[in-house]
Amino acid sequence: MRLFAWLAFGEWRAQPMRNALSVAAIAIGVALGFAVHLVNAVALASFTGGLNRVRGSADLQIRASSPAGFDEEIYARLMRPRASVAESRATAVFPIAVASPVVEGDMTLIDDPTISLHISGIDALRAVLVTPALVGRPGTADDAIDARHDIAKQDAQNETTLRTAAWFDPDAIFVTAALLDAIHKRVGDPIALQAEGKRIDLRIAGRLADDEEQNARAASSLSTNSKAVPRRVFRASMDVAGAQWRLDRLGRLSRIDLRLVEGTDAAGVREAIASWLPRDALVTSADDDRARTGDLSRAYRVNLDMLALMALFTGAFLVYSTQSLAVARRRAQLALLRVVGVMRKRVVAQVLAEGAMQGVAGGLLGLLAGVAFAAGALRWFGGDLGGGYFAGTALALHRLVLASPAAALMFFALGLVAALIGSYLPARAAASEAPALALKSAGSDASRRPASPWTGAVLIVAGALAALMPAIDGLPIAGYVAMALLLFGGIAAMPWVAKRALAPFARRERHRLGASNRMGSVAFDLALKRLWAAPSAAAVALCGIVASASLMVAMTVMIASFRHSVDAWLGELLAADLYLRTSSGTGSGFAPDDVDRLRSVEGVARIDVQKAVPLTLAPARPLVALVVRTIADDDPTRSLPLIKQASQAAREGAHAGTIPIWVSEAMVDLYAYEPGRSVALPLGNEPAERRYFVAGVWRDYARQFGSIAMRRDDYTRLTGDTRFTDAAVRLVPGASAATVTERLRAALPERLRARAEFAEPAAIRAISLAIFDRSFAVTYLLQAVAIAIGLAGVAATFSAQTLARAKEFGMLRHIGVLKRQITGELAAEGALLGVLGATAGGVLGLAISQVLIHVVNPQSFHWTMDTDVPWRTLAAVGIALIVASAGTAVISGRRAMGRDAVLAVREDW
Repeated sequence: MRLFAWLAFGEWRAQPMRNALSVAAIAIGVALGFAVHLVNAVALASFTGGLNRVRGSADLQIRASSPAGFDEEIYARLMRPRASVAESRATAVFPIAVASPVVEGDMTLIDDPTISLHISGIDALRAVLVTPALVGRPGTADDAIDARHDIAKQDAQNETTLRTAAWFDPDAIFVTAALLDAIHKRVGDPIALQAEGKRIDLRIAGRLADDEEQNARAASSLSTNSKAVPRRVFRASMDVAGAQWRLDRLGRLSRIDLRLVEGTDAAGVREAIASWLPRDALVTSADDDRARTGDLSRAYRVNLDMLALMALFTGAFLVYSTQSLAVARRRAQLALLRVVGVMRKRVVAQVLAEGAMQGVAGGLLGLLAGVAFAAGALRWFGGDLGGGYFAGTALALHRLVLASPAAALMFFALGLVAALIGSYLPARAAASEAPALALKSAGSDASRRPASPWTGAVLIVAGALAALMPAIDGLPIAGYVAMALLLFGGIAAMPWVAKRALAPFARRERHRLGASNRMGSVAFDLALKRLWAAPSAAAVALCGIVASASLMVAMTVMIASFRHSVDAWLGELLAADLYLRTSSGTGSGFAPDDVDRLRSVEGVARIDVQKAVPLTLAPARPLVALVVRTIADDDPTRSLPLIKQASQAAREGAHAGTIPIWVSEAMVDLYAYEPGRSVALPLGNEPAERRYFVAGVWRDYARQFGSIAMRRDDYTRLTGDTRFTDAAVRLVPGASAATVTERLRAALPERLRARAEFAEPAAIRAISLAIFDRSFAVTYLLQAVAIAIGLAGVAATFSAQTLARAKEFGMLRHIGVLKRQITGELAAEGALLGVLGATAGGVLGLAISQVLIHVVNPQSFHWTMDTDVPWRTLAAVGIALIVASAGTAVISGRRAMGRDAVLAVREDW
């Protein structure tokens, strides 16, 4: 043990910078992965915590599949006398302890259209037993009461009866303290709201319980000003009958919260209820809520975690390069240990233990840095790291630190494993070398073994095969395995590639003696011969460059392709001259009279209205958007960016009465809505036999979890809904967009004017691309880290190599080679390695980018894109990498060249 400590700490003292770089590389990879995991885990916990407060103690929920709700007759059927589950299956009588009906909808504050209230209409006497967070506390904050206690005692306590009567007042509303602060009102004040196109005057009767953690959620805003204040959405509740009246939902419910009799088989009751529910309602459980919420950002989180692990793997290559050259420099020391009787496995253990020290130090530093990175990410990118999934969630640093000790242990272990992997091959090489040979050639690198391409070729072929595999549990696991195999295969093939690439230059004969005397020729010739004679040593230096360059190229090509595809998609979708949107809200938007008034505005040639209606097709999956818009009858490609259509035979064979729909790529992946298939949709009171024909597949980058496009006339005929929230305006040729905008705003009714937002296609495209860039901000950071680690690998490699080659440089000085010529040799070696690394990394990166574009992204986010290679950007980065490699090599080699040439070769006297 004392010998181990002496050797290990002696190496750290001898090469502090090299070891520090290895530790830093491991720390960066651990920090990035831990930070990404922490931020997303806490954001998800905060988001689901809000859902849990609203869900309360409900064992099951019956939810509406669409905002239109379901018939309240379902509630009456559930309230029949209790029975066992077995009886329930036969008689539709269920063992339900409490059933709490809820109506949900949105209202907008008239005085401030940027503030919306998400209303939950409840029966307080039942909700207090299932979802107490939705039950308001009548009176002021100082008059807060225990609702459960008051209900039990209300017949005996007249004062409490009077106060709880506010729960059933159709003009009473209960709001959060956050809303009161935002609008500067108090309990008892009136509040003017708007819903269903009409003004609603209510009275603030009290506060919602447990509102200390309620924050406003930011909603996206369409505006020509990218800095526009986002809308804020607050929670509120009122009596269920009043909500039905105010929201035009008479006879309809949004959900029913169910608490079952203790000991009841919830799964059996769920199956029994689901067997008779109409198509516009479905039964969900808490597990479904957790799965649905987790799916919102799962693919995004996994992709960021994988990218962080790629940075960690790049750090492992740096450890490999530094450990390889450290072993080469210490060959005599390790050989002497073998001579004095140290077993081969003890030598392996010595090198692995030194690598483990780097892994432990890097892991601990990475965990601390990860907390700091997470805090910064929360400040600059939000709880979803720019992904747009958990806007407005409440996050605190102390929760961030304490969120997941298991995750800290996992990322620490990953850092340790990365360091051990990077140390294993050098350790095995040190133990397998003959001690006598190592003692004789101390200080040189034992890297002249024949280079073989087979290992790399096998790994590359395995990677190509893995890329053909389907997703696993909805995640592109095989795609990331393919990327790793391609990366490892490319690096394993680098000795063979380097030798073959340099062979034509190294065999070049000088025909004129004077040519070899020029400094540049001598330096370049020495560099070529050195790299060609020791391809394995060159590969050690190349592994960090190739790893970082390939990942950088892959990510750059993928992001550029994605951005180009999104830009082209926006160009197809935004075909109008002007766009108009009203703020969200149940039933809000343009009525037919409003649209007619807008069409008559001077300068308007045509107006097409549209809206997006959320649908629930599966309990455990996120909502699907039903996009209602104008779609050309003769050629749908003029209205939608279609990528696939049903065959002519399928269209002709469609059943009479079916309605055509066009689905996004996600619908094909998640719900198997293939073109030509006949499907059912939960649209209001539609008869069960109503079928819809999938006429084609369109590209929709705005909705990851699926969207369905339907003709506006079909939707209106089926549902009776004539209100729309968006409008696409085509102008008369020569009309000014600014002038027409003012005329349209003036033509809008008062109830819509303050909530209307206008934007031109160029502004929408700019905002959309800015959101895109923000979503990939963390990816850009990971790219920069990968390049930094690669250059650090070059620095560590040349630093160790120049120290190990001190005798070589001394001999060159003895025979008359000048110091500046040796400097030129190092610069040439660095430049050549940069050229090889940038070229090999570029080719490998292009291959990996195709896995990202055609495997990882479709399997993660369910959309495809077209490859677009930014050649100028890649060329600029490649040149910068070559220059940086040459400069790093020169700077790293100055220490060895500073030694006296005579002392460097005295061992050979």
